[in-house]
Amino acid sequence: MLNRPLYYEKIRPFINKPFIKVITGIRRCGKSTMMLLIQQLLTEEGVESKQIISINFESMKYYHLRTSLALYNYVSELLKTMKSPAYVFFDEIQIVEDWEEAVNSLFLDFQVDMYITGSNSQLLSSELSTLLTGRFIHIEMQVLSFSEMLEFRSGKTDTQENLLWFYIRRGGFPAVHLTSDYDENLAYMIINDIFDSIVLRDVVQRYKIRDVELLRRILNFIADSVGNTISAKRIADYFKSQARKVDINTVYTYLDALVSSFLITRVQRYDIQGKERLKTQEKYYLADSGLQHAVFGYRDRHISGILENIVYNELVRRGYTVYIGKLDTREVDFIAEQPPNKLYVQVAFKLESEETVQREFAPLLAIRDSYPKFVVTMDSHFQDTIEGVRHIGLYQFLTDEHLF
Repeated sequence: MLNRPLYYEKIRPFINKPFIKVITGIRRCGKSTMMLLIQQLLTEEGVESKQIISINFESMKYYHLRTSLALYNYVSELLKTMKSPAYVFFDEIQIVEDWEEAVNSLFLDFQVDMYITGSNSQLLSSELSTLLTGRFIHIEMQVLSFSEMLEFRSGKTDTQENLLWFYIRRGGFPAVHLTSDYDENLAYMIINDIFDSIVLRDVVQRYKIRDVELLRRILNFIADSVGNTISAKRIADYFKSQARKVDINTVYTYLDALVSSFLITRVQRYDIQGKERLKTQEKYYLADSGLQHAVFGYRDRHISGILENIVYNELVRRGYTVYIGKLDTREVDFIAEQPPNKLYVQVAFKLESEETVQREFAPLLAIRDSYPKFVVTMDSHFQDTIEGVRHIGLYQFLTDEHLF
């Protein structure tokens, strides 16, 4: 097991504290491994194995516990005979019907240190957030960042450019990087299997999606449009142009289901001049760049959008709230906020001509404030800073934790 320090250090201060630790994220991003790492730490610090209850609800072994009452009765009987404090780990808790009732009752009735994971972003919009206001902490996990991937491949030597392309094409699902022996085709088979599992379990079954073919076509449309603004109406109009009538409310429902599964993320636009969020023409990004290639197929014309996707996920990993920027008729790829800090980021493939330089720098140069502004590309040789707007190579952007 490879440690994930970013998430581990967020959880560690709350071990043995009266908070339920809620870990969410896309399926196969490493949530279960994080639970095992915490259990390993506890045993190293003297906690006996008989003080730990660990249940993965995807296992048929615990099929009989998939209702709140059955779960409560089973765990409460174990806790009555256990030494305090007891440590309770529930993996993929959303499988349990009315799970929040059992979690709330166990937390209130016993001296437990509790950890739960889920592969649904709506986990905390449920009754739990009302029942346990102020008594839980939430950590959202992502797939491996580029820096974490480098840790996985620490024994390998390669050029920075090759490492970047390796990450761009394969993405960050940990299973893809467990061994360096996988060729690209095998890596894509793994990603496809993960994708099918997410679509089937976390979207189709959970949200009772009837038209799976339409769902996949919407996903294909989003993958083909990464880096471009999208609306539900635009998607519906696209299908209309293909002689297929699709209700716009169905599009909204399917998009919400895909967002809830962490497969895609919806990003709002922000009017820099008017200082307000806009409700139209959002962008959608994939949870992992590997999905773009393995599932939807690599196309050279997508590269700028894919890089934009990677930069977006990195900004979120670093704790920023991210918006798309609008300034008059110009678009700024990202406004990233972490009060009191803010930065602006423009993403491009390469600065191959003066025209490209002007196009990418112009939106940032038009913003008249003192916050940091970056143009991020695959170029490593272009070193110019233009009127305070700094160019930086993608490799440095993804690996320099003190850049901003």
